[in-house]
Amino acid sequence: MKQLVLTMGLALAVVFSAQAQKKNKKGNEEPYQFTEVKVIPNTSVKDQNRSGTCWSFSGISFLESEVLRIKGDTVDLSDMYPVFKCYELKGDKYVRMHGRTELATGGASNDVADVLKVYGMVPEEVYPGLNYGVDAHDHSELDAVLVGFLKGVVKGNKPTTAWRNAYVGILEAYLGEDPETFTYNGKEYTPRSYADELGLNGDDYIKFTSFTHHPFYTQYEMDVPDNWNGGLVWNVPIDEFQRIVENAVENGYSLVWGGDVSDPGFSWKHGVAIMPDAEITDLTGTDRDKWETMSQDEKRKNAYSFERIVPEKNITQEDRQKNYDSWYATDDHGMHLVGIAKDQKGNKYFKIKNSWNTSNIYDGYLYMSVPFFRSNTLDIMVHKDAVPADIRAKLGI
Repeated sequence: MKQLVLTMGLALAVVFSAQAQKKNKKGNEEPYQFTEVKVIPNTSVKDQNRSGTCWSFSGISFLESEVLRIKGDTVDLSDMYPVFKCYELKGDKYVRMHGRTELATGGASNDVADVLKVYGMVPEEVYPGLNYGVDAHDHSELDAVLVGFLKGVVKGNKPTTAWRNAYVGILEAYLGEDPETFTYNGKEYTPRSYADELGLNGDDYIKFTSFTHHPFYTQYEMDVPDNWNGGLVWNVPIDEFQRIVENAVENGYSLVWGGDVSDPGFSWKHGVAIMPDAEITDLTGTDRDKWETMSQDEKRKNAYSFERIVPEKNITQEDRQKNYDSWYATDDHGMHLVGIAKDQKGNKYFKIKNSWNTSNIYDGYLYMSVPFFRSNTLDIMVHKDAVPADIRAKLGI
């Protein structure tokens, strides 16, 4: 079934966001008024509900935008097909590693690209992954059953020949049988042939990060718990990291965003992610005098009230590294970066599509400030052609 596609703003044109005039629960107009500079076409917002599968929802949303970019077609891809295949592979690895590896529900954007590369893709209509009597994803029971089963397998002296069939049986009981072949729109497909028809190639997608504990312009395995499959990232300086995103959007490419949303500056309710500088003393603008007379405690409280646009931190490479090493910025969420916007004071934001349904003020989207991005983004995934030529030359790709 085709989904409603958001209209793309013309390149470098300024499209005024109608959503900027929405009001909060108190009936007051929201202090943030966003002007969308460029938005990449994307499909309708989905809901991961009670499942730890943001990595799949964000990756699938990204691939849907890629199909729009490549072929101009609107598709609804299965969010649960990559989950099935990755859970299957996680089980294999867990047993082969004698239980000494990650078994959480989390993952990374490269997991979706890897499934695309090795297996292909299927439509949502063919594989909704709701085979357990519910209308919305809820993996609380499934996750507990899978973990309990695998822990039981590795407790023995050695695994039997039956464990894998039993494990896959659990996955199929909850998510549905592995769709090795299927009929869609009157045509027979395999996941591979369907992905090929859409023009998707898993080798086209690469990941980037920016940290100083590895050399710049080299690849390494992203050292976070959810990188269970050893996905590689290219490491570049923070300013180039940001420039990759801006260059991608400006040239019609979206990206997958992975990072931390536990920061107090992330407000789903208000639809913004900011990095307030509660310590700042040299302010400009209409609120300067009032701000400068506040105590530091008052500044912190007001910085996170989301009742006004506040000054934000200037995040350096050193700040970013410190936040990572101290576990201030962790790998707890994945979303789809679809555009660039500005607030009424000219501050730049990235428009983000989330997978928490449409319950917030911007109908499932939020606006992430550049300081928040520089601080709390762990990695991004993008089509290799979206990377600036000079950066690609440094990487040799």
